[in-house]
Amino acid sequence: MAILNFDASTVEPSAGKDPLPAGKYVAAISASEMKPTKNGTGQYLEIEYQVVDGEYKGRKVWSRHNLQHPNATAVQIARGELSAICRAVGVMAPKDSAELHNLPLTVTVKVQKRQDNGELANEVTAWAKKEAASGAPQQHSGGSPAAASGAPATPPWLRR
Repeated sequence: MAILNFDASTVEPSAGKDPLPAGKYVAAISASEMKPTKNGTGQYLEIEYQVVDGEYKGRKVWSRHNLQHPNATAVQIARGELSAICRAVGVMAPKDSAELHNLPLTVTVKVQKRQDNGELANEVTAWAKKEAASGAPQQHSGGSPAAASGAPATPPWLRR
């Protein structure tokens, strides 16, 4: 039990928040923690990201990475994701996840239906070095921005 001394009639109620629109956002890792899996056979790293710019500044999204799991494929996927995160923030050999905090990166966010309750939720699906994402979803018209401007497109293997 907690003593509140609170009067709800003096505060506007929260309307809740819909998931962020799918797109790329400049964010920073604001928290991270190793947690046990539901069945207790492994552990995952939960990472909290906070959008740092644009219309959705201050909003949060999360990712989970099964770094200790009986399924070797799950661990391999998680290690690849963690490698992408490390490269995006420029910390190649962190001893602690806190070393990844407060460094800007670009996260790709998708909207998916949750399996447990059917509600829409965000999922972070990709990580990259900070780019000129505006904190708003980046719309893709099928062609690259360079192609639309008439400039030659840089092939992915030459981009840095």
